[in-house]
Amino acid sequence: MSLTIISSVYEVCSDAAGIAGNIFAFGLFLSPIPTFRRIIRNGSTEQFSGMPYIYALLNCLICLWYGFPIISPGIILVATVNSIGAIFQLIYIIIFIAYATKPMKLKMLGFLVSVFAVFASIVFVSLQFLDSSSRQLFIGYLSVASLISMFASPLLIINLVIKMKSVEYMPFSLSLATFLMSSQWDWNSTGDSPVGLVCLFQKSFTRGIEASIDCSLKES
Repeated sequence: MSLTIISSVYEVCSDAAGIAGNIFAFGLFLSPIPTFRRIIRNGSTEQFSGMPYIYALLNCLICLWYGFPIISPGIILVATVNSIGAIFQLIYIIIFIAYATKPMKLKMLGFLVSVFAVFASIVFVSLQFLDSSSRQLFIGYLSVASLISMFASPLLIINLVIKMKSVEYMPFSLSLATFLMSSQWDWNSTGDSPVGLVCLFQKSFTRGIEASIDCSLKES
C-alpha cells in the first residue's frame, strides 16, 4: 500500500512539475520582451548581444524535432512548446537585425542562415541514415549540445559586464527565467537519458554562470 501511495504522489508531483515547466518555458520565451522594448524605443541594439537568441533558436528547433512522433513517440508536447519557442526567438532575431548596425545585420543574417542550414542537415541525416533507436539517441544528444551552447552564450557578454561593472546588458528577466527553468527541470531529471542529461547540465551550468559573474564583479 505504501509503495502505491508513494508512486501516486510521485506521479502527481511529476505532472505538476511538467505543468510548471511549461509555464516557466513560456516565461523564458517572454523574458526578453523588456530588452526589445528598449531596443525599439531607442532605435538601436546598443551593446546587447544577439547570440543568445541565435543559440536559443537552434536549441528550440532541435528539441522540436526531438519531440516529433517520428523521433520520440508520446512527447508531442515537447515539440509543441519548442515550436512556440522557435517562433519567439525568430521574432526577436528579426527585430534585432532591423535595429542593428549594418555590419551586425550581415553577421546576424549569416548566423540565422547557418542555423536553418544546420537544422536541415540534422533532419536529413536523421531520416536518411539512422534507424528509429539511433535517430532518437542522435537527436537527444544533439539537444544536449545545443542546450550547452544556449546556456554558454551569456559568457559572450561577461567581459563587458566586468568592464562596465554593470549588468545593464545582461537582462535580469532572462537570467531569472533561466534559473526558474533549470530549477524546475531538475525535479524530473533522472540523468539516465539525453533528456535527463539536458536537465542536469542546465541546472549546474546556469548556476555556474551566475556564480562566475558574481565572483568576477566582486574581484573587480
